[in-house]
Amino acid sequence: MTYPTISHFIEKATGIFIPLPIQTFGFFIVTAFIIAHFFIKKEFIRLEKNNKINTVSFTKNKNNYNILYDYIFNGLLSFLFGFKIIYIIKNYELFSQYPQQVLLSKDGNILLGFIFFTISNILIYYSDKQNEKTKKTKDILPSSLSWNFIFIAGLSGIIGAKLFAVLEDFNYLITNPIDAIFSFSGLTFYGGLIFGTISVILYAKKYKIKITYLADIFAPSLILAYGVGRLGCHFSGDGDWGIIANMDKKPIFLPDWFWGYDFPHNVIEAGQKIDGCIGMYCNKLPYLVYPTALYEACFGILAFIFLYKIRKFIKIPGMLFCLYLILNGTERFLIEIIRITDKYTVFGMNFTQAQIIGILLIIIGISGSLYLKQKNNELIQE
Repeated sequence: MTYPTISHFIEKATGIFIPLPIQTFGFFIVTAFIIAHFFIKKEFIRLEKNNKINTVSFTKNKNNYNILYDYIFNGLLSFLFGFKIIYIIKNYELFSQYPQQVLLSKDGNILLGFIFFTISNILIYYSDKQNEKTKKTKDILPSSLSWNFIFIAGLSGIIGAKLFAVLEDFNYLITNPIDAIFSFSGLTFYGGLIFGTISVILYAKKYKIKITYLADIFAPSLILAYGVGRLGCHFSGDGDWGIIANMDKKPIFLPDWFWGYDFPHNVIEAGQKIDGCIGMYCNKLPYLVYPTALYEACFGILAFIFLYKIRKFIKIPGMLFCLYLILNGTERFLIEIIRITDKYTVFGMNFTQAQIIGILLIIIGISGSLYLKQKNNELIQE
């Protein structure tokens, strides 16, 4: 039940191995974003129909900074594509096994890279000239920005998650800097939540979208995306597991693998060699551990159903998001009890980084809900 890459899952299901450069964890992360977008856009449209959020005015006003950003950023992406594409095609088998290694190597076609760079900038220049002829200010629905929100939240979230993960395991950064920074495994959820939240708020302010409504729109999808992402952790075996499981305490109605699992063929190749296995990903843990990522996935999906069902009954904007913070903080505090994570001493007690942030989220959620309720009562009295 552990598949390092999508190719291994396809092989297990069909008996045919198709080399694909898609890691299982990365696949679930992308799936989480797609599912989140579906529900976020759906909620945007519902609030638009109820006149809770209105159309926003968008002004096409490119300054020198934006123009320079377009040319440099898009040009560099085009250059990298041209530089690598032929090398990837010629070395596809290597790329399917080690995509980061291939992408970060110095091998490639510089001439083709510059050709793509030039073509990209010509197209940007032509597009800018065409846009100058069109109306500079137009009204748009916030729901049409849903993919923008997902992209911004996703990109900044991954950066934040990776940064927090590196801070949690600084020694790994020193010994394996490339893998620590660029691999999809080893992401810390709270780093992603903090960075993603800040970026989304800044983007929403640009379009004058009320933050409390936006937070409620995101709340159910955030917890669902978290659950789907945790499925990626579990099925890839990325090391996000718990302490050694006490099988004597397993409830009789639960299957053994739900209580204790040894993660055979895990993506980080932790543990001992599997007899008879040849090639990559031939390790399993020498003992059974709690599959904590699977527990978190179940919680995320159930919490989504709960938040999604009650969202229409909550009348105070921002209250749903506060409830999300309380649920998320509580879950993470409890799950850390059976996870393997470094602990910090705070006021004479030992807590993990996630537990400390979880406590803060609970406090923010409770304080925020009390503040919003009081503010709403004051408005009613007026």
